[in-house]
Parts: sequence; structure tokens; C-alpha cells
Amino acid sequence: MAGGKGTRMNLDNEKLLLEYKKPIILHVVDSLKNSNLFSKILAVTSCNSPKTKKLLEENDIEIFDTPGIGYVEDLNLALKTIHDKVLVTSGDLPLLDKEIIQKILNQLDPEKIWTSILVTDKFLTSLGLESNYSVNYDGKKCHYTGISLVNSEKISSLENLVENYFILDDKRIAFNLNSKKDYDLLGTT
Repeated sequence: MAGGKGTRMNLDNEKLLLEYKKPIILHVVDSLKNSNLFSKILAVTSCNSPKTKKLLEENDIEIFDTPGIGYVEDLNLALKTIHDKVLVTSGDLPLLDKEIIQKILNQLDPEKIWTSILVTDKFLTSLGLESNYSVNYDGKKCHYTGISLVNSEKISSLENLVENYFILDDKRIAFNLNSKKDYDLLGTT
């Protein structure tokens, strides 16, 4: 997912182009490539991220362009065209690497339509991070990482999908850049 406005960052440039040795989005793309687990990498972009789209095209990444209405709406548009098992990830996970992707994919249950990967609130706050997107699961307050395992072959309607959860407290997926504070913290890792 690479089509957001990044409004919470309050930047002049696009969030996914922020540098952490290289543009953040390229960390995510390279992690996916280096895992050697995917037949295709598809970047979901929008009119909100023209420079990110250009960078991805320059790096031979296939693009799925959306209207940029919102994360859920854009993701749903992309999933309607894919009939396979899919790893969905946000483009703003600078610590993502091939090992954590392999660990996440080991959780794939093809019988489940949707599994969201979570981190606990306790773990997230121990890193100095915050999130506005939480869910109570297994008696714990947890936060979405922006990573989901989806079997789009089994989706007949995007309404009323049963969402499954898996908790994985790991900074490589917890470190989601949502604010300037998050980006500043990244420099200390």
C-alpha cells in the first residue's frame, strides 16, 4: 500500500520517500523481493503519491493505481482484481526484512480469508510508539501493523468478512511511520 496522503506526518514531501538509508518504500519492496516468496509484487498507489509512484516505476514495480479515497477503499479495489493468496503491507515499515516476512507467511492458513498481524499495546509503547488503530484480542489491547494475510480467492464480498488475528511483537513490524515523532525515533534504532 503506497497511495496515502501521509497527512499525520505534516510533510512537504511524500512520507514513503523519507530516507532511512534509502527511501522507506524501497525498504519494504526490497524485503518482499529478498524473501523470495512472491510471484508478484504490486504497489497500490494513487494521485496522492505521484513521486512515490514514479520511484516505484523506475524500480520496475508493477503499479495498481487507485482514486486515493482511503486505505480500505483502495485496498478493496486492488483485492477485487487479485485471485490469489496475498500479503498486504503498508509501505511505511522501514525495518521490515525478509526474515520477518518469512515468519509472518508461516502463519498463513489458506482456510482463513483474512488474518491481520497485530502487536500488543504494551510492546508498542515500550518502543515509544503510538497508534490510533487498536483492537482487543485475546484479552489484550493490540494495534494493527498494516500487515494482513488475505486469501482473495475465498472473498465473495468485502462486506462482513471474518477477521482473524495473530499477535507478533516484533519491532520490524511495529515500527510504522505515522508521525514526525516516529520518524525521529527511527533515527535512534
